[in-house]
Amino acid sequence: MRKPEKQPLETQSFEDVLENNKEKVYRICKIYAVAPIEPQDLFQEVVFQIWKSLPSFKGNSGIDTWVYKIALNVGQRSKLKLEKQNDKVIRLESILFTPVVTDDHSQEERYQALRECIDLLNESDQSLMVLYLEDLPYKEIAVITGLTENHIAVKMKRIRQLLFECITPKLI
Repeated sequence: MRKPEKQPLETQSFEDVLENNKEKVYRICKIYAVAPIEPQDLFQEVVFQIWKSLPSFKGNSGIDTWVYKIALNVGQRSKLKLEKQNDKVIRLESILFTPVVTDDHSQEERYQALRECIDLLNESDQSLMVLYLEDLPYKEIAVITGLTENHIAVKMKRIRQLLFECITPKLI
């Protein structure tokens, strides 16, 4: 996948910024979306926040890094807000039919297992994993999160081990 060429902010319109980043923003929204908030609703909120904040973009980082930061912050806030609401409400989960498991796991089953395991991580580790899954280098993750590259490398090693231990029994 070819990265779009960086343009000075003055020549980049909101539409350009959105077009260049919409897929990665939506992937982040899929991770942070929690029923009843759908990924599309969260995506709209992220897009609104980008539009609202674009005039105040200072250029201290790349525009793509800045968009990642907004998407993560909106996703985290949305998830926390829903968790607070859900603490006050008792949810009755419907009975789900579980089909017979075969040795051949579909991509959707693997994705769901990974998502369940990521949900078990703390908020900071979830953010790191989402950015890691976006194939961002540790240097860019460091700019987004404010952590050092070395600290991210150590945390990612631990996170990958935790995810491996969580996901392996789900896919056996």
